[in-house]
Amino acid sequence: MQAPPRFEATLPRLVLGAAERFPDRVAVEDRGRALTFPELAREGLRAARAFLAAGIEPGDRVAIWAPNSLEWILAAIGLQSAGAALVAINTRWKGDEAAYALGKSGARLLCTVGEFLGVHYIDALAEQDLPDLEGIVTFDGESAGATAWEAFLAAGERVPEPDARARAEAVSPDDLADLLFTSGTTGRPKGVMSTHAQNLRAFEAWSEVVNLCEDDRYLIVNAFSHSFGYKAGWLACVMRGATALPEAVFDVPAVLERIGRDRVSVLPGPPTLYQSILAHPERDRHDLSSLRLAVTGAAPTPVELIRRMRDELGFESVITGYGLTECSGIVSMCRYDDDPETIATTSGRAIPGIEVRCIDEKGTEVPRGEPGEVVVRGYNVMRGYFDDPEETAKTIDAEGWLHTGDVAVMDERGYLRITDRIKDMFIVGGFNCYPAEIEKQLYDSGRYAQVAVIGIPDERMGEVGMAFVVPTPKAREDVTPESVIAWCREHMANYKVPRRVEVLEELPMNASGKVVKPALRERASR
Repeated sequence: MQAPPRFEATLPRLVLGAAERFPDRVAVEDRGRALTFPELAREGLRAARAFLAAGIEPGDRVAIWAPNSLEWILAAIGLQSAGAALVAINTRWKGDEAAYALGKSGARLLCTVGEFLGVHYIDALAEQDLPDLEGIVTFDGESAGATAWEAFLAAGERVPEPDARARAEAVSPDDLADLLFTSGTTGRPKGVMSTHAQNLRAFEAWSEVVNLCEDDRYLIVNAFSHSFGYKAGWLACVMRGATALPEAVFDVPAVLERIGRDRVSVLPGPPTLYQSILAHPERDRHDLSSLRLAVTGAAPTPVELIRRMRDELGFESVITGYGLTECSGIVSMCRYDDDPETIATTSGRAIPGIEVRCIDEKGTEVPRGEPGEVVVRGYNVMRGYFDDPEETAKTIDAEGWLHTGDVAVMDERGYLRITDRIKDMFIVGGFNCYPAEIEKQLYDSGRYAQVAVIGIPDERMGEVGMAFVVPTPKAREDVTPESVIAWCREHMANYKVPRRVEVLEELPMNASGKVVKPALRERASR
């Protein structure tokens, strides 16, 4: 396995270098198409010529609003090779949300699709005021006022290839590589700025820890609009010579079929992905023998889930980690030689070169074993929020520490156990309640495929807990709100017991697989 040389500290150089290191390896397979690494480099340069022909200059922003695909990867390589920054837009966003990101970033071009999951993206932008947006390119389908991808590429043929190569080689490691927008659960989404050097250094460390290698076939279900699908996804594949297998939608039957057919060896995702696979009634009919590596995070991971992933899904390695968009997508990870209990109960220790602490309300580091807010300092910390110095100053203090808003306990070894978000904590009769702690206990009962807990107003106690549960197929007949509350009363302190329970078929989730708790709070208030 060959790690990329340090001088390849930009994505354009990384892609060109991968073509030399892995000349016979397949880089991407998507819907019957396959490109080797040399072909990926050639097609990426072809896309760069098209962006140059469209007038894109270094420092410009170009947006992609589309599901995972080969075209998404080529467009990202092309625009970054042209010196532009990628603006990745969540596929689940509506027109006004996407328009906000386009307007805030000042994107000059948008690459998108005609329709996805019933949403016509271009139509959704028809009434939006986007004075900086000069053109729209569609990866598939036709739309009035938009240029088809192949026609866009054809227009780039008038730009000499040496000009595009020179532009790609001129990109600096410290140049802005991307703007990834936060989920916006606490207000308007904010554009997080990361450089090429940050991305490559962080995910060189990630790839080494998970031992991603040339023989791996990586099914990328996580959305490319998030760090997990983009940086820990196809970018990591380019670094290590693995084959990227984009998947547009997480559909359990389709994923199960593809694992066997395409001999998938790597399948990262949030815990809900594995819980959904384990709960599927036809799972045993599929060949999952090729699976070897799972990487999970984004939510608490129950011990029982880790055991079942190994015993029932056949993963040789399950690695947990913790990250956020503001830290290039990665902060801490378990290591391959950590014991199972550590992997199941922590999010690992800081990746090399990163400082992590847990602090109290006054900014003082708390003793090991006590909960505090996670703060991070190092090369992975964002350059700031795009065009928003006030919010940047609220998040990164004068000493360079980024305040995550996450609560964790750090042990003597430096391993983090994320307990919750500060904003998600609720107080029942003077007692602090952390939803993740209650969720974990419910998960560990083995009766639920998904669980989410929120705080709701209560006249007497101020706040109380409300649980939303999705039963496993085996437990579906027995799970009622009353049975959930009875189990909780038997297994947890009274103040932690949810006072209300709703049994659902599924929980609302965003494109990164996280439960959308604002939607649950809205549901609870009805």
